Amino acid sequence: MADNLPITIRGKAKLDEELKRLITEERPSVIKAIEEARSHGDISENAEYDAAKERQAMIEGRIAEIQGQLAGAEIIDPASIKADKIVFGASVVLEDVDSEEEVSYQIVGVDEADVKQGKISILSPLARALVGKTKGDTVTVKSPKADKEYEIKSFMYK
Repeated sequence: MADNLPITIRGKAKLDEELKRLITEERPSVIKAIEEARSHGDISENAEYDAAKERQAMIEGRIAEIQGQLAGAEIIDPASIKADKIVFGASVVLEDVDSEEEVSYQIVGVDEADVKQGKISILSPLARALVGKTKGDTVTVKSPKADKEYEIKSFMYK
């Protein structure tokens, strides 16, 4: 992850929560599983031990990843943004130029993105196309299937 990626206050809270769970629940649980598997004797052919060690590596990797993200994160409260153009944190209403279907997205940090919940990553092609634009602008998003055009109906910071 690159340093100084923006993240919303809600996104930071989610990462803090996951980090706490990993450190207070997952880590002790996997250490216990390793000790238990070790107590069964020969660990050279012990699948439980191997699985527990693999899980431990995943947990430690995720802990390090979250700590790195939080250390380099720029925490932003979208409600405090006063911008006349679309920037990180904006909630945007778009109209698909072809289908006239309206969609809404909030531009959020990489770890917060969840398209089903209407949250797109600041690094996504759509978010990149929207940043710097304003109401009434049309943006084109290139995708492997076809280019899509959207008209910006409105945006706000909440």
